[in-house]
Amino acid sequence: MAVPKRKVSKARRDKRRNSHWKLTIPGVVKCPECGAMRLPHRACRACGKYNGREVLKVEEQ
Repeated sequence: MAVPKRKVSKARRDKRRNSHWKLTIPGVVKCPECGAMRLPHRACRACGKYNGREVLKVEEQ
């Protein structure tokens, strides 16, 4: 059975783990209807449209 011969130092352990916590920015695209920025494959919050048709009711302010 494989067993570590030496203790892994805190520096080496943390060096290995350092890239796992980083968050990635979601890809944001421009809405073709109103030009607002939105997440892909989701309805636009500004105009309420998805794929050319209205799926959300948006109140005018």
